[in-house]
Amino acid sequence: MSAIFLLVGMLSSITVAQSIGVCYGVIGDNLPSRQEVVDLYKTNGIGRMRIYYPDEEALQALRGSGIELIMDVAKETLQSLTDSNAATDWVNKYVTPYSQDVNFKYIAVGNEIHPNTNEAQYILSAMTNIQNAISSANLQIKVSTAIDSTLITNSYPPNDGVFTSDAEPYIKPIINFLVSNGAPLLANVYPYFAYANDQSIPLAYALFTQQGNNDVGYQNLFDAMLDSIYAALEKVGASNLQIVVSESGWPSEGGAGASIDNAGTYYANLIRHASSGNGTPKRPGESIETYLFAMFDENQKQGADTERHFGLFNPDKSPKYQLSFN
Repeated sequence: MSAIFLLVGMLSSITVAQSIGVCYGVIGDNLPSRQEVVDLYKTNGIGRMRIYYPDEEALQALRGSGIELIMDVAKETLQSLTDSNAATDWVNKYVTPYSQDVNFKYIAVGNEIHPNTNEAQYILSAMTNIQNAISSANLQIKVSTAIDSTLITNSYPPNDGVFTSDAEPYIKPIINFLVSNGAPLLANVYPYFAYANDQSIPLAYALFTQQGNNDVGYQNLFDAMLDSIYAALEKVGASNLQIVVSESGWPSEGGAGASIDNAGTYYANLIRHASSGNGTPKRPGESIETYLFAMFDENQKQGADTERHFGLFNPDKSPKYQLSFN
């Protein structure tokens, strides 16, 4: 009997650990070596990672680790991959040589590419060519792209969510590609930015600490934002498409509501919620595959001050928060 309970307990802890990943950005001049970082993932029981370009030093360090990986195509490479030979070369250089002992899960072709930007015209073609090259190499890796919430409008109540008129012609062929390939849509979901832009939103609602549900049945802003994307997908005929939350985080300083206390609360509650199997009101009863942003503060990131303060760990590898990933 006890052996069975032990096995069930082990399996459930594996499931929990596997719903949470952490994004590993490297835009800093004081960060640990790639091997030290992979070791830090392992010692903390973090079973999934996202990297933002084919970082061969990181890929070498990941060999044999068992860590599941989202690997992005570098933004400056997107245009070249509209050539199928270049896409085959990319897969043959960065994926195939590592595929025996690096656990590639998704290739992300484009991160937060907006429909009115120059790169938008390349995304679907590059995705198609990368998928064809992966299939030709007999690899089981899904190809997707990561969107942000600016592609959604009428997001409250969440059931009213719809793709913007600019976004729909861009995203609909991509969604059709994902559906036909059984791949999820990646989405970066940031309650922090929604709160920072509109502080009439209750902080407790953004931090998962609100008591009870609001008048449209939501306890927290993360679920509301995620379900507004699901609602938009339903309206373009993709009601069965899964969303993987490819980034979500809260900064520890640099802007409204940015503090160690709030960030620690957000990350702990997001880990608990995503791993719980409760799901969202539109997608109940499922754990939510979620990648926390990010492993470290990146002191050379451009943009608002908050951009440099999303790290879960300090550059010396000490934890900024007391979090349990498994």
